[in-house]
Amino acid sequence: MPNAICIGELLIDFVSTTTDVTLAECPGFTKAPGGAPANVAVGLAKLGVESGFIGKVGDEPFGDFLRGTLEGYHVDTSYLISGTGCRTTLAFVSTRSDGAKDIAFYRNPGADTLLTVDEIDETYIQSADLFHYGSVSLSHQPSRDATLKAIHAAKESDAFMSYDPNLRLMLWDTPEDARHWIWEVMPYANVVKAAEEEWEFITGTSELEGGSQRILGIGVDLVVVTRGEHGCYYNNGVDQGEVDGFPVEVVDPLGAGDGFVAAMLTQMMCTFGKVREPLLLDAHQLRSIMRYANAAGALTTQKIGVIPALPTPSEIEAFLKNSA
Repeated sequence: MPNAICIGELLIDFVSTTTDVTLAECPGFTKAPGGAPANVAVGLAKLGVESGFIGKVGDEPFGDFLRGTLEGYHVDTSYLISGTGCRTTLAFVSTRSDGAKDIAFYRNPGADTLLTVDEIDETYIQSADLFHYGSVSLSHQPSRDATLKAIHAAKESDAFMSYDPNLRLMLWDTPEDARHWIWEVMPYANVVKAAEEEWEFITGTSELEGGSQRILGIGVDLVVVTRGEHGCYYNNGVDQGEVDGFPVEVVDPLGAGDGFVAAMLTQMMCTFGKVREPLLLDAHQLRSIMRYANAAGALTTQKIGVIPALPTPSEIEAFLKNSA
Protein backbone atom coordinates (compact mmCIF):
# COMPACT_ATOMS: atom_id res chain seq x y z
CA MET A 1 0.00 0.00 0.00
CA PRO A 2 1.34 3.48 -0.86
CA ASN A 3 2.26 6.01 1.83
CA ALA A 4 0.70 8.86 -0.15
CA ILE A 5 -2.45 8.91 -2.27
CA CYS A 6 -3.59 11.60 -4.69
CA ILE A 7 -7.03 11.87 -6.28
CA GLY A 8 -8.30 13.87 -9.24
CA GLU A 9 -7.69 14.53 -12.89
CA LEU A 10 -5.22 12.77 -15.16
CA LEU A 11 -5.19 14.10 -18.71
CA ILE A 12 -3.14 14.91 -21.78
CA ASP A 13 -1.60 18.38 -22.03
CA PHE A 14 -0.87 19.53 -25.56
CA VAL A 15 1.67 22.26 -24.84
CA SER A 16 2.44 24.97 -27.40
CA THR A 17 5.85 24.60 -29.00
CA THR A 18 6.03 28.41 -29.24
CA THR A 19 5.72 30.95 -26.43
CA ASP A 20 3.85 34.25 -26.56
CA VAL A 21 1.28 33.15 -29.12
CA THR A 22 -2.42 32.45 -28.72
CA LEU A 23 -3.82 28.97 -29.04
CA ALA A 24 -5.23 29.96 -32.43
CA GLU A 25 -1.81 31.11 -33.63
CA CYS A 26 0.19 28.21 -32.21
CA PRO A 27 1.94 26.28 -35.02
CA GLY A 28 2.27 23.02 -33.06
CA PHE A 29 1.96 21.21 -29.75
CA THR A 30 3.93 18.70 -27.71
CA LYS A 31 1.95 15.89 -26.10
CA ALA A 32 2.60 15.55 -22.35
CA PRO A 33 0.89 13.71 -19.49
CA GLY A 34 -0.70 16.09 -16.99
CA GLY A 35 -3.33 16.82 -14.37
CA ALA A 36 -2.30 18.50 -11.13
CA PRO A 37 -2.99 15.66 -8.63
CA ALA A 38 -1.36 13.12 -10.95
CA ASN A 39 1.65 15.40 -11.31
CA VAL A 40 1.96 15.50 -7.52
CA ALA A 41 1.72 11.70 -7.33
CA VAL A 42 4.62 11.36 -9.79
CA GLY A 43 6.53 14.17 -8.07
CA LEU A 44 6.28 12.33 -4.76
CA ALA A 45 7.38 9.06 -6.37
CA LYS A 46 10.39 10.70 -8.01
CA LEU A 47 11.35 12.07 -4.59
CA GLY A 48 11.25 8.63 -3.00
CA VAL A 49 7.71 8.50 -1.55
CA GLU A 50 5.56 5.46 -2.36
CA SER A 51 2.51 7.04 -3.98
CA GLY A 52 -0.76 5.99 -5.56
CA PHE A 53 -3.28 7.74 -7.78
CA ILE A 54 -7.08 7.50 -7.88
CA GLY A 55 -8.86 8.68 -11.02
CA LYS A 56 -10.36 7.69 -14.34
CA VAL A 57 -9.12 7.77 -17.94
CA GLY A 58 -10.64 6.54 -21.16
CA ASP A 59 -10.26 2.93 -22.28
CA GLU A 60 -8.40 4.12 -25.38
CA PRO A 61 -4.86 4.98 -26.50
CA PHE A 62 -4.60 8.25 -24.52
CA GLY A 63 -5.72 6.47 -21.35
CA ASP A 64 -3.25 3.66 -21.98
CA PHE A 65 -0.48 6.25 -22.45
CA LEU A 66 -1.29 7.91 -19.14
CA ARG A 67 -1.48 4.64 -17.21
CA GLY A 68 1.86 3.58 -18.67
CA THR A 69 3.37 6.93 -17.74
CA LEU A 70 2.36 6.67 -14.07
CA GLU A 71 3.49 3.07 -13.86
CA GLY A 72 6.79 4.02 -15.46
CA TYR A 73 7.43 6.29 -12.48
CA HIS A 74 6.31 3.59 -10.02
CA VAL A 75 3.03 5.24 -9.05
CA ASP A 76 0.46 2.65 -7.94
CA THR A 77 -2.43 2.58 -10.45
CA SER A 78 -4.58 -0.06 -8.77
CA TYR A 79 -7.41 2.49 -8.57
CA LEU A 80 -6.86 4.28 -11.86
CA ILE A 81 -10.03 3.21 -13.67
CA SER A 82 -10.20 2.79 -17.44
CA GLY A 83 -13.73 3.83 -18.31
CA THR A 84 -15.45 2.01 -21.17
CA GLY A 85 -17.09 4.34 -23.66
CA CYS A 86 -15.54 7.54 -22.32
CA ARG A 87 -12.58 9.58 -23.47
CA THR A 88 -9.57 10.98 -21.68
CA THR A 89 -9.69 14.74 -21.09
CA LEU A 90 -7.37 16.83 -23.29
CA ALA A 91 -5.98 20.29 -22.51
CA PHE A 92 -4.38 22.60 -25.05
CA VAL A 93 -1.96 25.02 -23.43
CA SER A 94 -0.19 28.14 -24.71
CA THR A 95 2.34 29.86 -22.47
CA ARG A 96 3.82 33.33 -22.27
CA SER A 97 7.33 34.29 -21.27
CA ASP A 98 5.94 35.96 -18.14
CA GLY A 99 4.65 32.61 -16.93
CA ALA A 100 0.96 33.18 -17.72
CA LYS A 101 -0.89 30.53 -19.70
CA ASP A 102 -4.06 30.03 -21.73
CA ILE A 103 -5.77 26.65 -21.48
CA ALA A 104 -8.62 25.14 -23.49
CA PHE A 105 -10.04 21.86 -22.16
CA TYR A 106 -11.72 19.17 -24.26
CA ARG A 107 -13.86 17.39 -21.68
CA ASN A 108 -17.31 16.60 -23.00
CA PRO A 109 -17.53 14.93 -20.57
CA GLY A 110 -13.99 13.81 -19.82
CA ALA A 111 -13.29 10.46 -18.23
CA ASP A 112 -11.94 12.19 -15.12
CA THR A 113 -15.43 13.54 -14.32
CA LEU A 114 -16.97 10.05 -14.49
CA LEU A 115 -15.26 8.51 -11.45
CA THR A 116 -18.04 7.12 -9.25
CA VAL A 117 -18.58 6.62 -5.53
CA ASP A 118 -18.57 2.84 -6.04
CA GLU A 119 -15.03 3.07 -7.45
CA ILE A 120 -13.64 4.57 -4.21
CA ASP A 121 -12.04 1.99 -1.91
CA GLU A 122 -11.97 3.45 1.60
CA THR A 123 -9.61 0.75 2.89
CA TYR A 124 -7.03 1.67 0.25
CA ILE A 125 -7.27 5.36 1.13
CA GLN A 126 -7.11 4.79 4.87
CA SER A 127 -3.86 2.85 4.57
CA ALA A 128 -1.99 6.03 3.54
CA ASP A 129 -0.34 8.61 5.76
CA LEU A 130 -0.79 11.44 3.26
CA PHE A 131 -3.80 12.35 1.11
CA HIS A 132 -3.67 15.07 -1.56
CA TYR A 133 -6.65 16.49 -3.46
CA GLY A 134 -7.71 19.42 -5.64
CA SER A 135 -10.94 21.07 -6.74
CA VAL A 136 -11.17 20.16 -10.44
CA SER A 137 -12.72 16.77 -9.67
CA LEU A 138 -15.46 18.60 -7.72
CA SER A 139 -16.67 20.55 -10.74
CA HIS A 140 -19.13 17.91 -11.99
CA GLN A 141 -20.89 14.74 -10.97
CA PRO A 142 -20.29 11.87 -10.41
CA SER A 143 -16.63 12.68 -9.65
CA ARG A 144 -17.70 15.27 -7.06
CA ASP A 145 -19.35 12.69 -4.83
CA ALA A 146 -16.49 10.25 -5.41
CA THR A 147 -13.94 12.87 -4.36
CA LEU A 148 -15.96 13.84 -1.28
CA LYS A 149 -16.18 10.19 -0.23
CA ALA A 150 -12.41 9.86 -0.57
CA ILE A 151 -11.73 13.08 1.39
CA HIS A 152 -14.00 11.96 4.22
CA ALA A 153 -12.37 8.52 4.34
CA ALA A 154 -8.87 10.01 4.53
CA LYS A 155 -9.86 12.49 7.21
CA GLU A 156 -11.46 9.75 9.32
CA SER A 157 -8.19 7.80 9.25
CA ASP A 158 -6.25 10.83 10.52
CA ALA A 159 -4.19 11.13 7.33
CA PHE A 160 -2.27 14.33 6.73
CA MET A 161 -4.42 16.27 4.26
CA SER A 162 -2.98 18.43 1.47
CA TYR A 163 -5.17 20.62 -0.77
CA ASP A 164 -4.36 22.60 -3.91
CA PRO A 165 -7.52 24.36 -5.20
CA ASN A 166 -5.92 24.67 -8.67
CA LEU A 167 -8.61 27.03 -9.97
CA ARG A 168 -9.70 26.32 -13.56
CA LEU A 169 -12.78 28.49 -13.95
CA MET A 170 -13.53 27.32 -17.50
CA LEU A 171 -14.34 23.86 -16.12
CA TRP A 172 -17.07 25.10 -13.78
CA ASP A 173 -20.65 25.96 -14.65
CA THR A 174 -20.42 29.28 -12.79
CA PRO A 175 -17.78 31.15 -10.75
CA GLU A 176 -20.07 30.95 -7.74
CA ASP A 177 -20.17 27.17 -8.03
CA ALA A 178 -16.38 27.05 -8.15
CA ARG A 179 -15.97 29.28 -5.10
CA HIS A 180 -18.55 27.29 -3.11
CA TRP A 181 -16.92 23.90 -3.65
CA ILE A 182 -13.38 25.20 -3.27
CA TRP A 183 -14.30 26.37 0.22
CA GLU A 184 -16.48 23.35 0.98
CA VAL A 185 -13.44 21.05 1.12
CA MET A 186 -10.97 23.58 2.56
CA PRO A 187 -11.56 22.74 6.27
CA TYR A 188 -10.43 19.13 5.76
CA ALA A 189 -6.90 20.21 4.85
CA ASN A 190 -3.86 20.49 7.10
CA VAL A 191 -1.96 22.42 4.44
CA VAL A 192 -3.42 24.49 1.60
CA LYS A 193 -1.29 25.61 -1.34
CA ALA A 194 -2.71 28.22 -3.72
CA ALA A 195 -1.21 30.16 -6.60
CA GLU A 196 -1.01 33.94 -6.39
CA GLU A 197 -3.01 34.40 -9.61
CA GLU A 198 -6.03 32.61 -8.07
CA TRP A 199 -5.65 34.09 -4.58
CA GLU A 200 -8.06 37.01 -4.84
CA PHE A 201 -10.80 34.87 -6.40
CA ILE A 202 -10.50 32.28 -3.66
CA THR A 203 -10.06 34.51 -0.60
CA GLY A 204 -11.78 37.73 -1.66
CA THR A 205 -8.65 39.81 -1.04
CA SER A 206 -5.31 40.41 -2.72
CA GLU A 207 -3.61 40.58 0.69
CA LEU A 208 -1.63 37.44 1.44
CA GLU A 209 -1.81 37.81 5.21
CA GLY A 210 -5.50 38.69 5.27
CA GLY A 211 -6.46 35.87 2.92
CA SER A 212 -4.34 33.31 4.73
CA GLN A 213 -5.82 34.30 8.08
CA ARG A 214 -9.27 33.58 6.65
CA ILE A 215 -8.16 30.09 5.66
CA LEU A 216 -6.35 29.46 8.95
CA GLY A 217 -9.52 30.53 10.72
CA ILE A 218 -11.41 27.45 9.51
CA GLY A 219 -8.87 25.05 10.99
CA VAL A 220 -6.13 24.75 8.34
CA ASP A 221 -2.63 24.46 9.88
CA LEU A 222 -0.51 25.98 7.12
CA VAL A 223 -1.25 28.19 4.11
CA VAL A 224 1.26 28.57 1.28
CA VAL A 225 0.99 30.88 -1.73
CA THR A 226 3.25 30.21 -4.70
CA ARG A 227 4.35 33.39 -6.48
CA GLY A 228 6.27 32.22 -9.55
CA GLU A 229 9.70 33.80 -9.87
CA HIS A 230 9.05 35.66 -6.60
CA GLY A 231 9.07 32.44 -4.58
CA CYS A 232 6.38 31.83 -2.00
CA TYR A 233 4.59 33.13 1.08
CA TYR A 234 3.69 30.96 4.08
CA ASN A 235 1.62 31.43 7.23
CA ASN A 236 0.85 28.89 9.96
CA GLY A 237 -0.73 31.35 12.37
CA VAL A 238 2.47 31.71 14.39
CA ASP A 239 5.15 32.31 11.79
CA GLN A 240 4.69 33.91 8.40
CA GLY A 241 7.06 35.14 5.76
CA GLU A 242 8.27 35.12 2.19
CA VAL A 243 10.99 32.92 0.72
CA ASP A 244 12.65 34.13 -2.47
CA GLY A 245 12.45 32.14 -5.66
CA PHE A 246 15.29 31.19 -7.98
CA PRO A 247 15.93 33.06 -11.25
CA VAL A 248 15.80 30.57 -14.13
CA GLU A 249 15.14 30.72 -17.85
CA VAL A 250 11.60 29.34 -18.03
CA VAL A 251 10.87 26.81 -20.77
CA ASP A 252 7.38 25.77 -19.62
CA PRO A 253 5.76 27.17 -16.43
CA LEU A 254 2.96 24.59 -16.41
CA GLY A 255 3.13 22.40 -13.33
CA ALA A 256 5.70 24.38 -11.35
CA GLY A 257 3.22 24.48 -8.48
CA ASP A 258 2.82 20.71 -8.60
CA GLY A 259 6.58 20.25 -8.37
CA PHE A 260 6.53 22.67 -5.43
CA VAL A 261 3.77 20.72 -3.65
CA ALA A 262 5.46 17.33 -4.09
CA ALA A 263 8.75 18.68 -2.72
CA MET A 264 7.06 20.50 0.17
CA LEU A 265 5.11 17.41 1.23
CA THR A 266 8.16 15.17 0.93
CA GLN A 267 10.15 17.50 3.17
CA MET A 268 7.34 17.59 5.72
CA MET A 269 7.25 13.80 5.80
CA CYS A 270 11.02 13.75 6.33
CA THR A 271 10.80 16.38 9.09
CA PHE A 272 8.16 14.51 11.03
CA GLY A 273 9.37 11.01 10.28
CA LYS A 274 5.69 10.11 10.17
CA VAL A 275 3.40 12.63 8.56
CA ARG A 276 0.42 11.92 10.85
CA GLU A 277 2.08 13.83 13.67
CA PRO A 278 0.83 17.38 14.36
CA LEU A 279 2.06 20.14 12.11
CA LEU A 280 4.49 21.82 14.51
CA LEU A 281 7.18 23.52 12.45
CA ASP A 282 9.35 26.36 13.66
CA ALA A 283 10.30 29.29 11.45
CA HIS A 284 13.66 27.79 10.46
CA GLN A 285 12.08 24.49 9.41
CA LEU A 286 9.38 26.25 7.44
CA ARG A 287 11.83 28.42 5.56
CA SER A 288 14.05 25.44 4.79
CA ILE A 289 11.10 23.44 3.45
CA MET A 290 9.88 26.38 1.36
CA ARG A 291 13.32 26.97 -0.14
CA TYR A 292 13.56 23.30 -1.13
CA ALA A 293 10.07 23.45 -2.66
CA ASN A 294 10.92 26.68 -4.53
CA ALA A 295 13.92 24.89 -6.04
CA ALA A 296 11.72 22.01 -7.18
CA GLY A 297 9.24 24.44 -8.72
CA ALA A 298 12.00 26.24 -10.59
CA LEU A 299 13.41 22.97 -11.94
CA THR A 300 9.96 21.91 -13.12
CA THR A 301 9.90 24.88 -15.52
CA GLN A 302 13.02 23.67 -17.34
CA LYS A 303 11.37 21.22 -19.77
CA ILE A 304 8.18 21.05 -21.82
CA GLY A 305 5.70 18.80 -20.04
CA VAL A 306 5.34 18.60 -16.28
CA ILE A 307 6.00 14.95 -15.46
CA PRO A 308 9.32 14.60 -17.30
CA ALA A 309 10.47 17.87 -15.69
CA LEU A 310 9.62 16.94 -12.09
CA PRO A 311 12.97 16.76 -10.27
CA THR A 312 14.71 14.01 -8.32
CA PRO A 313 16.33 14.61 -4.91
CA SER A 314 19.82 14.72 -6.45
CA GLU A 315 18.71 17.32 -9.00
CA ILE A 316 17.22 19.53 -6.28
CA GLU A 317 20.28 19.18 -4.06
CA ALA A 318 22.64 20.03 -6.93
CA PHE A 319 20.50 23.03 -7.86
CA LEU A 320 20.50 24.32 -4.28
CA LYS A 321 24.24 23.81 -3.99
CA ASN A 322 24.87 25.78 -7.18
CA SER A 323 22.46 28.50 -6.02
CA ALA A 324 24.04 28.95 -2.60
